[in-house]
Amino acid sequence: MTQDGRLIRGERTRTAVLDQALALATVAGLGGLSLSQVADALGVSKSGLFAHWRSKEALQLAVIEHARAQWTERIIRPALAAPRGVRRLWAVHDTRLSFYEAEVLPGGCFFANANFEYNARPGVIRDRLAAELTDWMTFLTSLAADAVALGELRPGAEPEGIAYETESLGVCAVMQAPVLGRDVTFRRARRAQLEHLRALAIDPTILPELT
Repeated sequence: MTQDGRLIRGERTRTAVLDQALALATVAGLGGLSLSQVADALGVSKSGLFAHWRSKEALQLAVIEHARAQWTERIIRPALAAPRGVRRLWAVHDTRLSFYEAEVLPGGCFFANANFEYNARPGVIRDRLAAELTDWMTFLTSLAADAVALGELRPGAEPEGIAYETESLGVCAVMQAPVLGRDVTFRRARRAQLEHLRALAIDPTILPELT
């Protein structure tokens, strides 16, 4: 077995490869990602990667799956520790912004970048990204619906609208931060969401104070 073969076979190294590919995709674009580019960044041969991902498309799909796993681990899972209802909805927004602030990915947000990149490019990659976005919006809507059902948000509150506003603030913040300033942008994104949720909450005191 060649050194490259041993490198790619290990699950730990596969994760490292996908970590690198995910980071590169946020800078060069998912469409600009190639086996050669990832191999060069890792200092291995393209043939070592090709043994695992037989095409550029296969690598791109693997990167999307890896990005979803990272999103779940770094954003969703920590937020689910918060109590059900409006506090969990707030926690998802807050942990998402914290993820961006930590600069885990050099290009900001993989999914926001990729969705913009592939919006007008029909095909397997766009379909997969669309499915991921649909799942995410369904998740946000379910959190808002829980808050209404638990009596923490006013009965007339629209879960789909709350989900849309939450997503809009997240995308806007990560896109504007490099230009308008990270501190002010993320602070405004938090404040805007808190103001909105506190205005809809039956008991605003269960949410953090505005700062």
